[in-house]
Amino acid sequence: MIVVLMGVTGSGKTTIGTLLAERAGAVFADADDYHPAANKQKMAAGHALNDEDRQPWLEELNRLMQGWFHAGRSGVLACSALKEKYRTTLVGGIPVGAITFVWLDGSYELLAERLSERHHEFMNPKLLESQLETLEPPADALRIVNDRTPEETVRQILEHVSLAQDVGEGQKSSK
Repeated sequence: MIVVLMGVTGSGKTTIGTLLAERAGAVFADADDYHPAANKQKMAAGHALNDEDRQPWLEELNRLMQGWFHAGRSGVLACSALKEKYRTTLVGGIPVGAITFVWLDGSYELLAERLSERHHEFMNPKLLESQLETLEPPADALRIVNDRTPEETVRQILEHVSLAQDVGEGQKSSK
């Protein structure tokens, strides 16, 4: 099983993803680490990425998850995945049901407060507005309002998604 933790900047994707992967014995990847330098520079300057900027990045993330899937590994990817077409690119070539999207949501005030308290390498806090405008709420994702402690949020996710169990079952059935 692969989980994509999605949401706008400040929603807690990296914090929750790191803890979720640790608890589930899964590999973790932060999509921000896969942005090319040009994308990072553009965002650091306070400019939102457009679809053309994002496409090669999304394709790279898809290859990453395909690698996890074909190796039979559980994985957690922290990725904004703001639009439906981005999510379609992310799951391309991976069987239906192998990836679960978990939308980490929160109020504008909570997100803005978190952003004011952190320093991110290239994600300018001014981009919160554009990300909220770009977000196409997913109809098929597990929606978690991330207004609790990270431990409580991870526990809530694990009530609905079992990474380790699903991978073990997949390995048993493929033998």
